[in-house]
Amino acid sequence: MKTILISGANRGIGLEHAQRYAAAGAHVIAAVRDTASPELTALGAEIIAYDAADPASPAKVKAALGDRPIDLLFNNAGVYGGDRQNVGNVDPDAFLETIRINTLGPLLMAQALADNVAASDRKIIANQSSLMGSVSDNGMGGYHAYRASKSGLNMISKGLANDLRGRGIIVVALHPGWVKTRMGGENAPVTTADCAQGQQKLLAGLNAAHSGKFFNYDGRELAW
Repeated sequence: MKTILISGANRGIGLEHAQRYAAAGAHVIAAVRDTASPELTALGAEIIAYDAADPASPAKVKAALGDRPIDLLFNNAGVYGGDRQNVGNVDPDAFLETIRINTLGPLLMAQALADNVAASDRKIIANQSSLMGSVSDNGMGGYHAYRASKSGLNMISKGLANDLRGRGIIVVALHPGWVKTRMGGENAPVTTADCAQGQQKLLAGLNAAHSGKFFNYDGRELAW
């Protein structure tokens, strides 16, 4: 892939993807809140200010990009949503903020940059979701804000696949696994390297038949 735009690329899984794509010779565009990132600067990445909580931010990213083709739009930025997510202790403001960032943010980025993706060779939009957004996999309850935000992202991914199919754009939702990051914690069994390696292998092999589906980082298709 020639040009990759990754939101939330300044740490964790996003940074691992940025490093790997840059090492492979791709032009990496990092859409991040904190543009003063020595790690991204060292990669030679193009850094653009982006705040997933701000609905006006995707239009600013579009203005910075102009009409440049984007082979892969990787909506990776997201939040856990805090601790008050269980019945009897739900924080309404935190709940809505989680939806704003994890669900609405990727939709608005896809809307703003659809022309850029359609103008590229690969034409891929990947949304970093979670198995916690799977309705069929929810056997324990709790974590309502995060689950709802990722379930909503899954629905949006499916809808975007339908909306953009006529333009040749492939849209997929991805589960990164339980990854050892600031969000996942030290007990997580999957490293950022394992996650990014698996996801990049999957993304490299995508074709139109994969659009509108939900995949584990190792390439397995997952149930909604």
